[in-house]
Amino acid sequence: MPIYEYTCAACNKSFDHLAKSMADADARVKCPSCGSVKTKRAMSVFAVSAQESKSAAPGPGMCGRCCGDGPCPMGD
Repeated sequence: MPIYEYTCAACNKSFDHLAKSMADADARVKCPSCGSVKTKRAMSVFAVSAQESKSAAPGPGMCGRCCGDGPCPMGD
């Protein structure tokens, strides 16, 4: 079930709502602060994270903290 962000036109508060379906996300959602149904789904920002692999050891002369190839510029 997706979580959508909404903004209330009556009190200008933002809030999240767990929608059961895409159709439910487009329905009027009641503002938890003031009770108004003058709400609109807002554009939300999301983040994607990639998990680092801990199994791969850095190559010889590399500290594993740098992104580049070759010896570590930090002197490690």
